[in-house]
Amino acid sequence: MKVAILGGTGSFGRALAKRLRVLGEDVHIGSRDAERARERALELGVEGGTNEDVVRGADLVVLATKSNAALETAAGLVDAIAETPVLCVASDLLFTDIGIVPGLQEGSLAEKLAELIRAPVASGLQTVSAIDLAGPEPPDADALICGDDPAAKALALELAGRLVGGRAVDVGPLANSRALEGMTAVILNVNKELGVHAGLRLTGLP
Repeated sequence: MKVAILGGTGSFGRALAKRLRVLGEDVHIGSRDAERARERALELGVEGGTNEDVVRGADLVVLATKSNAALETAAGLVDAIAETPVLCVASDLLFTDIGIVPGLQEGSLAEKLAELIRAPVASGLQTVSAIDLAGPEPPDADALICGDDPAAKALALELAGRLVGGRAVDVGPLANSRALEGMTAVILNVNKELGVHAGLRLTGLP
């Protein structure tokens, strides 16, 4: 599977690329700066180029940019992405004096993305930390994936299931990305308060 990671030079993108390379996937990381992408790709043992170059011919596009750049990045790649399924792993967050809180009062970043591009969108991996993903062992967490398009969601679930030591769990329609993105804020507050890198596991599953 060719996986194109937009925002592949960031912390989560790099961790994801490294883990996918170990799993034997054909990984391409993108950036607005082609030279920066190629330098990072060389360090990770994957391919790199401009965002537009890496999404062409991909089987799955992962949007791993910072939240404030996610929609702008996708808007410039509508034609390049075309109908290729997109997995949005970003969360819109606000860092305030009292803690980290969800940035959107209505909807989710993934839903806004789905309105912007033609491609089907799934959302997930917000409850898996970059630090755990980059570790020597798979993260001991469940990967929660939601989406409205069955094929895009199945592709995201397949990939997520290989990334973690837990399970890939279908948590319903894309609207549930509101909860997943909000859970990122919860986990980050826990990490900050306790000095840990928490993940999420669901109880009672087979």
